[in-house]
Amino acid sequence: MQIQTQGGAGHGPHAAAETRLQVLMIGLGSEIFAIEADMVREIIDPVPVTRVAGARAFLPALINVRGNVIPLADLRLRFGMARRTDTADTRIVVVEIEIDGDPVALGIMADKVYEVTEISTAQTQQTPRLGMHWRPDFIRFITKWNDEFVIVPDLEKILS
Repeated sequence: MQIQTQGGAGHGPHAAAETRLQVLMIGLGSEIFAIEADMVREIIDPVPVTRVAGARAFLPALINVRGNVIPLADLRLRFGMARRTDTADTRIVVVEIEIDGDPVALGIMADKVYEVTEISTAQTQQTPRLGMHWRPDFIRFITKWNDEFVIVPDLEKILS
């Protein structure tokens, strides 16, 4: 959900429009990612998976969610992070995104789910070209939340 407001440091006709995004904060390792809330269908506990031979490393399995078989994505692998075993905080975030114009439901493994909150595009930062081990095209933008940097991923590019 996007909410447009006029704001920022400037006022008047040239003030930049501020967009506030409602997001779900999830943790992958020590990083915090913000997934747009309108993509999120539900958050579930880990369920049994069916491994798929020959599948992409970051889409290794299928899960059954309320009778529907959907792919399970492990973004840790897509971002080059080490594989991790499930903990008591592990959850699956079921999202619906458009890939090549078609809606696709899939589950995303999260080490931890924090909360639904709003972030402002007024505090966005460009993705640094140096020091990042992630592909810049996988990141829509970086912003701050509770004095921490938060990554807003481009799920369509990551998963297509």
